[in-house]
Amino acid sequence: MILIRFADSQMEKRALGYLAGRFSGKTWTTGETLVPEEALPHLAAEGITFSVAGRLPYERAYAPLRDSSPASV
Repeated sequence: MILIRFADSQMEKRALGYLAGRFSGKTWTTGETLVPEEALPHLAAEGITFSVAGRLPYERAYAPLRDSSPASV
Protein backbone atom coordinates (compact mmCIF):
# COMPACT_ATOMS: atom_id res chain seq x y z
CA MET A 1 0.00 0.00 0.00
CA ILE A 2 1.24 3.46 -0.93
CA LEU A 3 0.58 6.73 0.88
CA ILE A 4 -0.25 9.63 -1.48
CA ARG A 5 -1.32 13.28 -1.17
CA PHE A 6 -3.33 15.46 -3.50
CA ALA A 7 -2.61 19.09 -4.36
CA ASP A 8 -6.03 20.34 -3.26
CA SER A 9 -9.38 19.18 -1.95
CA GLN A 10 -11.02 19.24 -5.40
CA MET A 11 -8.44 16.81 -6.77
CA GLU A 12 -8.86 14.62 -3.68
CA LYS A 13 -12.65 14.49 -4.15
CA ARG A 14 -12.21 13.60 -7.80
CA ALA A 15 -9.71 10.86 -6.94
CA LEU A 16 -11.85 9.39 -4.18
CA GLY A 17 -14.81 9.31 -6.54
CA TYR A 18 -12.73 7.42 -9.08
CA LEU A 19 -11.23 5.01 -6.54
CA ALA A 20 -14.54 4.10 -4.89
CA GLY A 21 -15.61 0.65 -5.99
CA ARG A 22 -12.38 0.04 -7.92
CA PHE A 23 -9.67 -0.10 -5.27
CA SER A 24 -9.56 -0.41 -1.51
CA GLY A 25 -7.96 2.34 0.51
CA LYS A 26 -8.15 4.68 3.44
CA THR A 27 -8.08 8.45 3.86
CA TRP A 28 -7.11 10.64 6.80
CA THR A 29 -8.10 14.20 7.67
CA THR A 30 -4.44 15.11 7.19
CA GLY A 31 -5.04 14.86 3.43
CA GLU A 32 -3.18 11.58 3.07
CA THR A 33 -4.70 8.64 1.23
CA LEU A 34 -3.61 5.02 1.29
CA VAL A 35 -4.06 3.12 -1.97
CA PRO A 36 -2.73 -0.10 -3.49
CA GLU A 37 0.24 0.41 -5.77
CA GLU A 38 -1.84 -0.81 -8.71
CA ALA A 39 -4.12 2.24 -8.38
CA LEU A 40 -1.38 4.77 -9.16
CA PRO A 41 -1.25 4.34 -12.96
CA HIS A 42 -5.06 4.42 -13.10
CA LEU A 43 -5.16 7.74 -11.22
CA ALA A 44 -2.51 9.19 -13.54
CA ALA A 45 -4.40 7.99 -16.63
CA GLU A 46 -7.49 9.83 -15.37
CA GLY A 47 -5.47 13.06 -15.13
CA ILE A 48 -5.53 13.06 -11.34
CA THR A 49 -2.36 14.61 -9.96
CA PHE A 50 -0.87 13.40 -6.70
CA SER A 51 2.44 13.12 -4.91
CA VAL A 52 3.73 9.89 -3.46
CA ALA A 53 4.71 10.07 0.20
CA GLY A 54 5.93 6.46 0.27
CA ARG A 55 4.90 3.22 1.85
CA LEU A 56 2.83 3.40 5.02
CA PRO A 57 4.94 2.77 8.12
CA TYR A 58 4.01 -0.41 9.98
CA GLU A 59 3.32 1.50 13.20
CA ARG A 60 0.74 3.68 11.54
CA ALA A 61 -0.93 0.88 9.61
CA TYR A 62 -1.48 -1.22 12.69
CA ALA A 63 -1.95 1.47 15.35
CA PRO A 64 -4.95 0.92 17.59
CA LEU A 65 -8.13 2.65 16.51
CA ARG A 66 -8.69 4.09 19.95
CA ASP A 67 -6.47 5.34 22.73
CA SER A 68 -5.50 2.36 24.86
CA SER A 69 -4.18 4.43 27.77
CA PRO A 70 -6.12 4.05 31.01
CA ALA A 71 -8.73 6.66 31.82
CA SER A 72 -7.97 8.98 34.70
CA VAL A 73 -10.31 8.67 37.66
